[in-house]
Amino acid sequence: MEVIHTRCAGLDVHKNSVVACVRVVEGSSVRHEVRTFGTTTRALYELADWLSSERVTHAAMESTGVYWKPVWHILEECCELVLANAQHIRNVPGRKTDVNDATWISDLLAHGLIQGSFVPERGVQELRELTRTRKQFVRERSRYVQRIQKVLEDANIKLASVISNVVGKSGRAILTAVMAGETDPRKLARLAQGVKASEDRLAEALRGHVTEHHRFMLKLYLEQLDALDEAIAAIERHAEVAMRPFREAAELLVTMPGVSATVATAVVAELGFDMTRFPTRSHLISWAGLCPRSNESAGKRRSSRLREGAPWLKTTLVQAAWAAARTNGSYERALFLRLKSRRGPKKAIVAVAASMLGAAYHILRNRTPYRSLGPNHFDQHDRATLQRRLVHRLEALGYRVDLSQAA
Repeated sequence: MEVIHTRCAGLDVHKNSVVACVRVVEGSSVRHEVRTFGTTTRALYELADWLSSERVTHAAMESTGVYWKPVWHILEECCELVLANAQHIRNVPGRKTDVNDATWISDLLAHGLIQGSFVPERGVQELRELTRTRKQFVRERSRYVQRIQKVLEDANIKLASVISNVVGKSGRAILTAVMAGETDPRKLARLAQGVKASEDRLAEALRGHVTEHHRFMLKLYLEQLDALDEAIAAIERHAEVAMRPFREAAELLVTMPGVSATVATAVVAELGFDMTRFPTRSHLISWAGLCPRSNESAGKRRSSRLREGAPWLKTTLVQAAWAAARTNGSYERALFLRLKSRRGPKKAIVAVAASMLGAAYHILRNRTPYRSLGPNHFDQHDRATLQRRLVHRLEALGYRVDLSQAA
């Protein structure tokens, strides 16, 4: 097999150690040298000095948790690094040791058999960590709202049945009064403002049995909710500063239906702004895991379920796709309705998300705003097929159809 890199290294990264194997081609022979280093900053610089002394040009490592990141940050200055998916470079079963793993990685890298994972630049990585943390906090905030509703249901307070947001302005006013010891449902009902439900219905829903335990739990959950709100606001302020170098890209993405400023920031954080890493839009869609997998053997097609891909980006795009599919007069809505009748809503919305990601690829690559194909794109694209389908449906209803060209 052809050798692509004559001086390379394989790194087996752990929490407290890094096993490094240098592979050097010397004439017709191959020399392997293995050393073990710690993961402290001084030890990693010693590893970098050793690789430089061996004139290593390329080094590969597995994406082990977050342990690969400090190794990457220090070694990226001394050689070209490749981050490998651990599932793609599994060794032969029964030969699992740290030394064998490092040697195996170096051999794969030397022959060009490792496909590197996408690692964005440092600024994009920091923005990505902010957007992911914000999403985690928003999920946790939703859990605390559900816990508050659980306490209210336990006290037989049907606040969620008459108010859409139990922690909104009216809901918080009622909850504050309940925690203060107010039990009169009429007084509690008068605290609601701008609610569609009548005062009698509100009073009936707020008539329950609240104990001191319920008040304590409500107070505890609301304090955590306030802390999460403050943390989310702080993250958004910090992300706004980190987003300044990528502001132009985000403003272009917002021109797409269903894409808000938050979604645009998340997309930029996951993709960056340099689309040259992906040869085509299809490569990007495949990397994100928004296309069916290819699994065929002996002429039989097996499961075509979506790969895991990029879960943070995928969930964000699917959420944006639902918003775009509800936008009247948009190409995304036409695509969703076209596929929904044949493939179902779930597969249709994934197709819309893939289409939006493809559009984002061209937007970021060409630095141009979104241009919609229009809601009538499919009707104009294949008029003959549409004509046959409509005629067939009318004939199935018992009509005889004669078509003539309009003047």
